[in-house]
Amino acid sequence: MSRPKRVVICGGGAIGCAIAYFLSRRGAQPTVIERHTVAGSASGKSGGFLARDWCRGTELDQLARRSFDLHAELAEENGNPWSYSRLETRAGHAVENGKLRITGRIGTPETTAVVEPRAFTIGLMQAAEKHGAVLRHGSVADLMRRPDGAVHGVVLDSGESIDADAVVIAMGPWSILAARWLPLPAVYGYKGHSLVFNSGDATGTEALFLEYREASGEVLTPEIFPRADGTTWVCAISSTGALPVNPADVMGDAGAHERLLRMCRTVSPALAASPIVARQACFRPVTEDSLPLIAPIRGAEGAYVATGHNVWGILNAPATGEAMTELILDGAATHVDLSPFTPDRLPTLDPARLRNSV
Repeated sequence: MSRPKRVVICGGGAIGCAIAYFLSRRGAQPTVIERHTVAGSASGKSGGFLARDWCRGTELDQLARRSFDLHAELAEENGNPWSYSRLETRAGHAVENGKLRITGRIGTPETTAVVEPRAFTIGLMQAAEKHGAVLRHGSVADLMRRPDGAVHGVVLDSGESIDADAVVIAMGPWSILAARWLPLPAVYGYKGHSLVFNSGDATGTEALFLEYREASGEVLTPEIFPRADGTTWVCAISSTGALPVNPADVMGDAGAHERLLRMCRTVSPALAASPIVARQACFRPVTEDSLPLIAPIRGAEGAYVATGHNVWGILNAPATGEAMTELILDGAATHVDLSPFTPDRLPTLDPARLRNSV
């Protein structure tokens, strides 16, 4: 009888934890390496909005549909500790100091849902640990390689080596650091800002996607998601900026959260009067063509990548975890066609330049 496959997963976000969950359910031995904290970046600060068919007509459609269905299954199988719930979704528009106007329904309980993303990510990791997964705190400093270039483990910044049959890069925008060792394309960080209110019953139960014109004339596209745990998440302002090496050092832009609060006073005075429980900023991972990287890494047997999910990281985490598990254990994904997500479609970064800049 062969021993269980040992897999090191670099990154404790929703993607990494979902991979660990599905691997552990198949009898593998995943180890998640996280330098900050599980769900400490975009996976814990996102909206947690799920849409079954909003990617129709794109390369993401099959992945999104499969993942939407898996979200319902995961919530039922694990007792729903992350407040998964179906909801109506509507569109509307407003101007600063004016009135909100709802213009139509764009999602139903059959096609849209929401989770509390931090609880979802942590919950998947905890469920994986019950099935034998291991969570380690630390940073990956290098890969262990055989003479033929095959990857067989990682070296942590502490100097400790961890042997593995496979290594998965799933560090969100920090996956760019792995291009020092592997032929990977660029993964950029795009910063988003959000507020989380302890809203209770002060707001409705519908998700809102709005067009909002500030007094300055700038148009924002806020998203407002009420959650079953009694909180409401609001975002609207994104920006580019330097990605700090340490995820703990991510800071919001000056004035961004104040602009969000002014917007809330127009859109929903009751919401704006609720206590604010979090003022958040995070970098979501984006590739040049806005499609994720989900594949084995060419020229490095035993190495895989799963990152670049942009705004759909929480939605597509389950199907990504399932597909990566199939790739690693079976040699091919069977539920989703991963051919659009190969890294070879994009130019690779120059490892020498990265080593000199990091």
